Amino acid sequence: MILAVNNVTKQFGGLTAVDDVTFGLSEGEILGLIGPNGAGKTTLFNCINGVYPATKGTVTFKGDRITGLPTYKVADMGLARTHQIVRPLNELTVRENVMVGACFGRENHRLGEAAAIADEVLAFVGLAARADLLADTLNVAQKKRLELARALAARPYLLLLDEVLAGLNVTEVTKMLDTIRQIREQGVSIIMIEHIMHAVMNVSDRIIVLNYGQLIAEGTPEEISQNQEVIEAYLGDPDLAERLLEEERD
Repeated sequence: MILAVNNVTKQFGGLTAVDDVTFGLSEGEILGLIGPNGAGKTTLFNCINGVYPATKGTVTFKGDRITGLPTYKVADMGLARTHQIVRPLNELTVRENVMVGACFGRENHRLGEAAAIADEVLAFVGLAARADLLADTLNVAQKKRLELARALAARPYLLLLDEVLAGLNVTEVTKMLDTIRQIREQGVSIIMIEHIMHAVMNVSDRIIVLNYGQLIAEGTPEEISQNQEVIEAYLGDPDLAERLLEEERD
């Protein structure tokens, strides 16, 4: 087990955004995290990687308790993430953006080593030709890949992906899913928040579902797509379950 989240709760005043959530992640697993807008998915990510201290509960990563640690210490341990709203450093080049990940990630590389790692990762995500361009010249799909490249340059054991497919067209989604599978093949464990249901059903080994901050279901894509509580709380359309499974098989 690479990650264990135990009874994690996060409250903001009288609002409980995450409510007593418990789950685990095996090494090499892709775990989908789904739920309606406002269900607490990104807040849960923020509790895992140290943006927010959990009000209650513990997070254990590779056998070490990381509850309450600052984000930079969590990154040093090998946990990286992307953000729902891409945050490139627009005044830097694409290569320099990725170098930041290499310098402040698990291996804390110097600039020369970081540049070599950046070029390697940019080639992997398909941005090598744009390495010397300023980050703000990229389109949405390219910025998503840049965000992913910066996280990968940190050499993580665990990667948290927050809606990395949002805003992409069908072709771009397919390419990104292929990239995610390749990342897993390199030994990186992944948790991904996603609203594109056919995509998350297709790529995930297992899925957990949040609703109003509570974990309401956990299982394989097939089990989740047939779970009546999930259909009522999130999917909404009873016929959607069968369509999702058909797309998954395709």
